Amino acid sequence: MASAKLDPRLEPHVLSASTIIGDAVRNTAGEDLGAIEEVMIDLDHNRIAYAVVSFGGFLGIGDKLFAVPMESLALDAPNHQFILNVDRETLENAPGFDKDDWPDTADRDWGANIYAHYGQEPYWSR
Repeated sequence: MASAKLDPRLEPHVLSASTIIGDAVRNTAGEDLGAIEEVMIDLDHNRIAYAVVSFGGFLGIGDKLFAVPMESLALDAPNHQFILNVDRETLENAPGFDKDDWPDTADRDWGANIYAHYGQEPYWSR
C-alpha cells in the first residue's frame, strides 16, 4: 500500500500534538475509523513513531487502541481529521491493545509488525 501523502500544493503543517488529539480518523470511503488518542514520539530518532487511534466502543467504553504509522495518515486540515487509506476490516484486523494494557512501545519487533501491517517500512531500519 502506498503511503498517504499531503497534497504538494498545500503549505507544510507544523502542529502541536495536543492540536491533533481527538481529531477524527476516516478512510478514503468516508467511514469513521476512530480518533487520534495519543502521539508517540521516538526521542532516540527525534520523530513521531506513530499515532494511537481509538476504534470501536461507545463513549470511550470498549475502545480498542491501534498504533498507526504517521506515514499512513494524511492530514485533512480543513476538516480537522486524518485520512487512513485502509478499509475498516484492515483496521479491525490490525494489532491492537487495550487502553489499560499497552504493549512495550519501544520493542522494535512489535513496531516492525505495526509498520508492516500498514505497508510501511519502519523509519529506524532506513
